[in-house]
Amino acid sequence: MNKVIITGSNGLLGQSLLTLFLKEKDKYQIFGFSRGKNRSGRTDFEYVSIDITNESKLKNQVNKIKPDFIINTAAMTQVDDCETNKQACDTLNVAVVKWLTEISSTINCHLIHISTDFIFDGKKGNYKETDTPNPLSYYGWSKLKSEEVLTNSKIDFTILRTILVYGKVYDMSRNNIVLWVKKMLEEQKEITIVNDQFRTPTYVVDLAMACKLAIDKKATGVFNVASNTLLSIYEIAQEIAACFELNKCLIKPISTATLNQTAPRPAKTGFDLTKTNNQLGLYPKSFKEDLKRFKEKLI
Repeated sequence: MNKVIITGSNGLLGQSLLTLFLKEKDKYQIFGFSRGKNRSGRTDFEYVSIDITNESKLKNQVNKIKPDFIINTAAMTQVDDCETNKQACDTLNVAVVKWLTEISSTINCHLIHISTDFIFDGKKGNYKETDTPNPLSYYGWSKLKSEEVLTNSKIDFTILRTILVYGKVYDMSRNNIVLWVKKMLEEQKEITIVNDQFRTPTYVVDLAMACKLAIDKKATGVFNVASNTLLSIYEIAQEIAACFELNKCLIKPISTATLNQTAPRPAKTGFDLTKTNNQLGLYPKSFKEDLKRFKEKLI
């Protein structure tokens, strides 16, 4: 039986991983690490209430469990907050990964880490795993540094890069683009959405499956996980409206320049999924198809 620690088990990906792994309790023993109380609505796993930014507590707890795998989903992902609070960003996004890598080295554990399209500058799009990173924001730099901690280590690691993750779980502390657009349109509120940034959004169920496949196949290295069709964020909002039969006319396009955001964003990302198809056996679909799957789960 594989012992698996999930950091950030209260989050969107964390709770999705619990749902997935706990279907096979004969194969996995699951430990969830998060701050405060367990918000997953489940009690059929071992929950550890912990502040993982405390190095000694984190290492002691991991050492006590001696997992075969750690899936690190915990991160500071609010791009503008990372720009204004660099110290907190460094601690959670870089130092925690360093500590997990150190303890993984001691106990011979495979570490699975979530990264982002924001390590790229967005000039090219359709990025391969081997393309050269060039982050525009502090968030992007922090995630690139966390990748380098792993690539410079001698442990078994898997880095899963992803884009605009969305979905719904039992107790949500944060919103995501699909739920936000859906809610605003249901309330008949007009929304402005950028039409000059391009992304391939990721259904959280696919990202969770990629984590599980990395474990089951003992796949190491870097993999891209996202949907397979590049859309502007404005087009993403239009697709959400169409799927949920809401009023598209409430969505107004604007340019990034008018937003005055603290941190710069890459204009065009999106991923080449060839390696993920071939080595993980995961074949992500279009955003439109994923939205249909998501809608069916909501009903």
